[in-house]
Amino acid sequence: MLLVYGAYGYTGELIAETAVDRGLETVVAGRDDLRVEHLAERLDRPGRAFAVDAAASHLDDVEVLLNCAGPFADTAEPLVDACVETGVDYLDIAGELSVFEALAERDREAERAGVCLLPGVGFDVVPTDCLAGHLHDRHPAATTLRLGFDVDGGVSGGTLTSALEHAGAGGRVRRDGEVVEAPLAHRSRYVDFGRGERNAVTVPWGDVSTAYYTTGIENVEVYAAMPEGVERALQLARPLLPLLGVEPVGRVLRSAAGAVTGPSAAEREAGAGYVWGEATDGERTVVTRLRTPEPYALTVDAATTAAERVLAGDRTGFETPAAAFTPEFALELDGIEGFLDG
Repeated sequence: MLLVYGAYGYTGELIAETAVDRGLETVVAGRDDLRVEHLAERLDRPGRAFAVDAAASHLDDVEVLLNCAGPFADTAEPLVDACVETGVDYLDIAGELSVFEALAERDREAERAGVCLLPGVGFDVVPTDCLAGHLHDRHPAATTLRLGFDVDGGVSGGTLTSALEHAGAGGRVRRDGEVVEAPLAHRSRYVDFGRGERNAVTVPWGDVSTAYYTTGIENVEVYAAMPEGVERALQLARPLLPLLGVEPVGRVLRSAAGAVTGPSAAEREAGAGYVWGEATDGERTVVTRLRTPEPYALTVDAATTAAERVLAGDRTGFETPAAAFTPEFALELDGIEGFLDG
């Protein structure tokens, strides 16, 4: 049985709907009794309302827990604790670098418990992680990996809230195998993601963590397409970013973020994502691109497909999507035709 936690959120509800449509035995769950009840009635599936620190007592008949409740820095650890205690496999759609690093530290603990820890089964980080694995296959001697993305559409309130939770921490890159601090947007370059060159800046995307575990490449940077005016504004705002972690500033911003709605069905259908990567050893460089569906649409497909795979498999320990399912996992999702090697 699959339990979707945070099932009444924007992305969680889309995933729960898809899981039911695909015939998966699904339970919808979350903190809010009333919202869980309404969704359970609409989908004609069981519903369970509980706080994350009480999860262990609600997982007796569950095989896989798929966490869609952000900020994941708050929900992942207690839900993983419950999964390890009860022998339930854990998946999430996190994009938060700190979550990936924390779960990687629990690899041996999860192996001993016989459970799989597989975070990042949405747009964060399936397409970029699979691209990283593909680039490593093309250039096994590469010592530096650079990844980036350029996407259409807006964001949901949950995604924006998670971003605000971590913006104050600044940027991150991986150097010689270690995640190190760097100023947010500290480096920029022009990148052709697949629809012409765009300005791009470094961001603390989850692949700073996961690409290392997938490929073993010890130097990783991640870029996001960003207009130069926004880049300059972000750089000027760096001294103010720590205020995001101060109450009541953070509380006000989180409240505003929670009111933001995600893209409509038409926007999900029409949108697209463009992913780029290069692997180099300083002498030889290989480049690959990937065109994906709109990020939320991809997240729904990837997360549900990953849950199906884990329900049918026997994996243990910490995994990344490309390590668990090979880089070709991305090519099995709807709307992705293939890796575009340059």
